[in-house]
Amino acid sequence: MSHFGTDGIRGRFGVDPITPEFALKLGYAAGKVLAAAGRAEVMVGKDTRLSGYVLEAALQSGLNAAGVNVRLLGPLPTPAIAHLTRAFHADAGIVISASHNPYFDNGIKFFSGEGKKLDDAVQNEISAMLDQPIVIEAPDQLGKTSRVTDAAGRYIEFCKSTFPYSLSLKGMTIVIDCAHGAGYVVAPAVLRELGATVIPIFNTPSGVNINDGCGSTHPEALQKAVLEHGADVGMALDGDGDRIVMVDHEGKLVDGDSILYVLATRGDKPAAGVVGTLMSNMGLELALRDQGVAFKRANVGDRYVMAALDEAGWQLGGEASGHILCLDKSTTGDALIAGLQVLATIIEKQKSLAELTSSLAVFPQVLVNVRLTEMRDPFGDEVLNDAFDQAEASLKGRGRLLIRKSGTEPVIRVMVEGENETLVTKLANDLADLVRTRLGSEA
Repeated sequence: MSHFGTDGIRGRFGVDPITPEFALKLGYAAGKVLAAAGRAEVMVGKDTRLSGYVLEAALQSGLNAAGVNVRLLGPLPTPAIAHLTRAFHADAGIVISASHNPYFDNGIKFFSGEGKKLDDAVQNEISAMLDQPIVIEAPDQLGKTSRVTDAAGRYIEFCKSTFPYSLSLKGMTIVIDCAHGAGYVVAPAVLRELGATVIPIFNTPSGVNINDGCGSTHPEALQKAVLEHGADVGMALDGDGDRIVMVDHEGKLVDGDSILYVLATRGDKPAAGVVGTLMSNMGLELALRDQGVAFKRANVGDRYVMAALDEAGWQLGGEASGHILCLDKSTTGDALIAGLQVLATIIEKQKSLAELTSSLAVFPQVLVNVRLTEMRDPFGDEVLNDAFDQAEASLKGRGRLLIRKSGTEPVIRVMVEGENETLVTKLANDLADLVRTRLGSEA
């Protein structure tokens, strides 16, 4: 059985598997798999959680015990670790982070030497090796550990290289919410070095304040700060710097769907296609269609978005939550790089962020969660299937219905989206009531 989920291994620190004991075994298991073809080197980075120090030391020890050399990168965004893994021609990169989760959670995920998510086959090998006892290498065969002292500077320069040299952020005031996370040093630095007047907020991590009322999942303070400072733009990262949401000069939130729209229509020739997810707003799909841009939906999760992009041969995709993939710039989702492309578009088109997103009409979306006494398949009920079909038909191609089973609890999620908010709300509530009646609600 694989220990890896869709985004590595994640959970509450101190509770299996996010313990120092497991991290030690994981480091050893990964080291043995990676070193099978000879001496290997692994880059290890983290976000700002206190528990990261504990997991970092344990992983490092396990990797060294397996004969693997380790380069410590310190607190850096997840995409920075992916980039530096590739830049150093290392065999793998390891990120210690729980992304947008609270400080008491943590996680461990891997990148391949190409700076992409580790193949399932390699993860399965590592999982199998976890069941084997640790057999430490001879003292002269142990791995070494060193620290990359200029890791932040290298990543800053990489980010700047994705911004056109002919452009400058001079004259632009930007508020950047760092979520007390991994981007607290590099994000303000990149914007300053490109010429912007930068107002950083939530950039003093204590180890226990990451994502606490701030960052991409809590943009309210950023919206307020943009208006208070009369800023041109606001940017909010999440704890590990792979998600971004933005705020225009009017204080309006610009989510991942809107960012995708801006980037897809950036140049003289629109993007060939964009990959979103099942949760991407239908307004995005229709707006892109109006611009001649193809749109494809993948399952929720950047791993699935990446797979769909590879299959279609496209370069731009992402999620409404702000995980944006610009594969012509980076091998993985990178909040700062995605934000820089939006800023470049503002300058190139000499339009505000509000103007760039004005053509995107976001549809009202209503989600109702129905908790059952036990999980049952809504699509196995003929009455429900007929009701779903009738609801879809009533939206007349200008809306959609999404019925999903939770993967972790006996909950059916009923989502209806469309132009008419009154109709959408009624359909969602009526369908949720019917699901309760037909499948047996808990309450």
